[in-house]
Amino acid sequence: MLSLWDLVYYGIILTSPIAAVPLFGEAQVLSHGHTVATLLLAMVAMSVTAVSFGRMANVYPSSGSVYSYISKTLNPHVGFILGWAMFLEYLFQPIQNALYAVLAIHRMVPHIPFALLAALTVGFITVMTVQGIKFTARTNEVLLGFMMLVTAAFLVQAFRYVVLHQHFNGLFSTQPIYNPATFELRALAAGTSFAALVFIGFDGVSILAEEVKNPKRNVLLAAVLVCVFTGLFSGLQVYLAQRVWPDYTTLQNHETAFMDVARVAGGPLLFTAYGIVLLVSSMACGLAGHVGAARLLYSMGRDDVLPKKIFGHLSAKKGNPVYNEWIVGVLAYVAVLTIPWQRAAEIVTFGALLAFTAVNLVAFLHFWWSPEAVGRRRFFIDAFVPAFGGVFCFVLLMGLQPWTKYAGLIWLGIGFVYACYRTRMFTVRPKLFNFSET
Repeated sequence: MLSLWDLVYYGIILTSPIAAVPLFGEAQVLSHGHTVATLLLAMVAMSVTAVSFGRMANVYPSSGSVYSYISKTLNPHVGFILGWAMFLEYLFQPIQNALYAVLAIHRMVPHIPFALLAALTVGFITVMTVQGIKFTARTNEVLLGFMMLVTAAFLVQAFRYVVLHQHFNGLFSTQPIYNPATFELRALAAGTSFAALVFIGFDGVSILAEEVKNPKRNVLLAAVLVCVFTGLFSGLQVYLAQRVWPDYTTLQNHETAFMDVARVAGGPLLFTAYGIVLLVSSMACGLAGHVGAARLLYSMGRDDVLPKKIFGHLSAKKGNPVYNEWIVGVLAYVAVLTIPWQRAAEIVTFGALLAFTAVNLVAFLHFWWSPEAVGRRRFFIDAFVPAFGGVFCFVLLMGLQPWTKYAGLIWLGIGFVYACYRTRMFTVRPKLFNFSET
């Protein structure tokens, strides 16, 4: 049986120790130089949400996804709409990761055309997916070790750089958290909404619930600890990065800005090391996301949510949904060429924040308003915590860029119309999304 710390270690792998690195430049611009503050605020929202998630996972231990809590607590039709929103998130995960892999390669070999790099990268990921090749747990362990090694090197070099140029006093500053010269509440909200992407994956600890000692306690506690560790460790990396490069207005390549900070702190070798680790990490995540999106399309086709002939097809030779894998590959290539990385990342965040808002809402309804809660209500844990988490996550959702919110609302509108069609104006129970396929 796995211990609490085994579960925390697994959750840290899911969220990634360098999750804040790709976001650094864009978050700096969005928040007007307050990325550390955005990470800490997002950590609070995600930690509170982790409590709601862990408690709902105990109520529905085999449900497999947040959206099923909505279907069982509220209404299956509302659950379908939320599942539709999460479907967009799953489709954009491989797009986001493939795009960042291309950006990382392009920074190291800028003379190669971007379109060619995109074709090679997305094509490589797609072919590997079609062939059924997967990154094993051993590969992930090696990758995690490499991430930690490069991160440790950056922390040491950044510490050395700041002391050398600003003395020890330069290590202590409130500017990364609050700079009165650039502070703006709307910018802080936009940056915090974007920073929430760092924490996506913490809910994956529930997958191992049946293998953990005392799962009712440890799954919830592990989810919270993963959020706290991710927020503090990411905050440390970004804090030192901001002390090395204090003026966010001089960042030239926002998407790969951390690589430039690494070059200032540790020279060309650290710049290249970050380029490699970001490339490999993005490729690994892109492959996993590609497989997940294709399998989700397959489950929807098999259950006749989408046309079964195409999306429900399995290769007789390899046993995988090859049509879906090529469809995801083509969509990823088109998106890489047409959608900026920040927008792709925010679309993923839109689905996640909508789901996190919803899980706080159903936790509040179940533990405070349901008939089962009569006589057992505890105001702080049953009402205040989920209500606070729900409001906080909804505020972050509203803090996303207008383009992202419009795209998300249009997608929800399409889902609503499609739900009307599939359920004959909500008179038939909708088919459920099977997110466990991913």
